[in-house]
Amino acid sequence: MSWFKRTPEGPRKAVASTVPDGLWIKCKQCGQILYRKEVEKNLEVCPQCRFHMRINSRRYRDILFDAGSFIELGQNLVSRDFLGFVDTEPYAQRLAAATHKTGLNDAVLTGSGRILGLPVAAALMDFTHFGGSVGSVVGEKIALAIRHAIAEHQPLLILSASGGMRMQEGTLSLMQMAKTSALLTKLAEQRLPFVSLLTDPTTGGTSASFAMLGDVILAEPGALVGFAGPRVIKQTIGEDLPEGFQRAEFLLEHGFVDQVVPRTELKTTLHRLFCHLLNQESASLAPLDEEESHSE
Repeated sequence: MSWFKRTPEGPRKAVASTVPDGLWIKCKQCGQILYRKEVEKNLEVCPQCRFHMRINSRRYRDILFDAGSFIELGQNLVSRDFLGFVDTEPYAQRLAAATHKTGLNDAVLTGSGRILGLPVAAALMDFTHFGGSVGSVVGEKIALAIRHAIAEHQPLLILSASGGMRMQEGTLSLMQMAKTSALLTKLAEQRLPFVSLLTDPTTGGTSASFAMLGDVILAEPGALVGFAGPRVIKQTIGEDLPEGFQRAEFLLEHGFVDQVVPRTELKTTLHRLFCHLLNQESASLAPLDEEESHSE
């Protein structure tokens, strides 16, 4: 009968988990629990629903450029608090926290490398640093990449991931829209191609300047692209917005984007585009078969 008697229990001891932290992640779109290494192997794209997770500039560098080929430019440039700006905390403290968190001096990684052997100048924005906002240093580093492309006669790639201009720098941040756009005109005068790649998100003054000035504009699937956010627009006009409004596929349908390219196909697509725009042979890619060449 002692089998049926409830015996008092002492405090339960916590059992140490044998599963390492960070081994699994949850997809924000479909909610599936995913093995992190499998997601990383798939370039941070959910294998279940194809949702493209946000990644930083270094990860894009490693995905798009040949291993060891990328040489960074302007890595020592650092933003200053010209205005002594304070909101809930001083701008200088915000900058220091962003740099400590990301290991980047500012919200863009600029330099030059090779994409399947082809030299390309690039500016890769980073949303993890200060929301990818464009201040004086970000604008100057993008300008450095454009000047490098002109000097070395290389095509240009700008990858956008940004919340817009950096309000803590006031007019100085807004000036970067004009500066980068003017330099892109000089690049066009040299007949050098510029491909703009829009990732999630590309908004504000970034979308109102250099991000939309590419000879070819590509976007990742599902990327949010626009000036003001959907919620602000809905509140302003007082109407429901179309399904998928301001997403990459919606912009493709309405002629603002030339192609939506999955992350796994970006490197080969960029190489093929640049070779075509430079009127060069794409030696590293297989030629079109007979049926494809007739269809062209």
